[in-house]
Amino acid sequence: MLLSVLIPTYNRHTMLRRALDSLIRAAVPVSLEVRITVVDNNSHDDTCKTVEEYIARSQLTIDYVFERRQGRSFALNAGIAVAQGDLVAMIDDDEEVDENWYTVIRAAFSKGNIDFIGGPYIPRWGAPAPGWLPQNYLGAIGWVEGGNRVRSYDKDFPGILMGGNAVLTRSTLTKVGPYSTSLGRSGDKLLSCEDQDMYERLLDAGAAGVYLPDLIIYHYVPPERLTKRYFRGWCFWRGVSRGVMDKSRQAPVAYLGGVPRYLYGAALRSAFEMASSMLGDRSRLFSNELPLWDLAGFLYGRHFYRA
Repeated sequence: MLLSVLIPTYNRHTMLRRALDSLIRAAVPVSLEVRITVVDNNSHDDTCKTVEEYIARSQLTIDYVFERRQGRSFALNAGIAVAQGDLVAMIDDDEEVDENWYTVIRAAFSKGNIDFIGGPYIPRWGAPAPGWLPQNYLGAIGWVEGGNRVRSYDKDFPGILMGGNAVLTRSTLTKVGPYSTSLGRSGDKLLSCEDQDMYERLLDAGAAGVYLPDLIIYHYVPPERLTKRYFRGWCFWRGVSRGVMDKSRQAPVAYLGGVPRYLYGAALRSAFEMASSMLGDRSRLFSNELPLWDLAGFLYGRHFYRA
């Protein structure tokens, strides 16, 4: 079985080293062959030189691909296009895989009855976590946990398959098609939802997926993401992304003025709770503010944003 591991990267050659070190250090089962592909998304630092160094000294096969078009989705699609594996895995350049990561992958696909798997993201803090950290918005810093038991990815799963810790069969990727290039982070724009779009297409295609609590990656959380300004921006751009996605595929919910009605409800509840917090317990004041940024972003993305 051949596993192709894709790492899209942009101007983070120092963190890329940690990601590559973890992939090289992890134990590879005898029955699994691993091939790593670094997709340089038009970097201007020492990314190319770094990858060349690892190609020369690594016992694993490492390939370098350059993708000039800016955006994570473009980079992932470029990597998928050249990947040769029966299985295609994806991690981000600010992550490190657990030492048992390959072993869990091999065991999961040895049964031949699943199409994709995902797992938890454990934070590696670049600074102490602030006390105001909103527990219902941990996705903003890449902290993703779906519990400590194996679960199917379906309508009852509390989340989605995130592309920073995902493994899919080649046949499944061929069936559902590439990542949406109108979504996903690009430069300074915090567009997202390319993973949500892919996840929904996987479920629509009838693909069978499993969340594995032992498929662990460690995700670096830099100090600049532990600010209220970052959370506000992330929520706004996630709302923009959802608005953009809604133009081509509306959710099966009630709408009001081109916007899912539940977003208005969440924003109104948050506004009420913010007013109550100002008069009493202020600990949830910031957490209650974020749904308003979600709504503002969706309105902008749905009616005004042009890719």
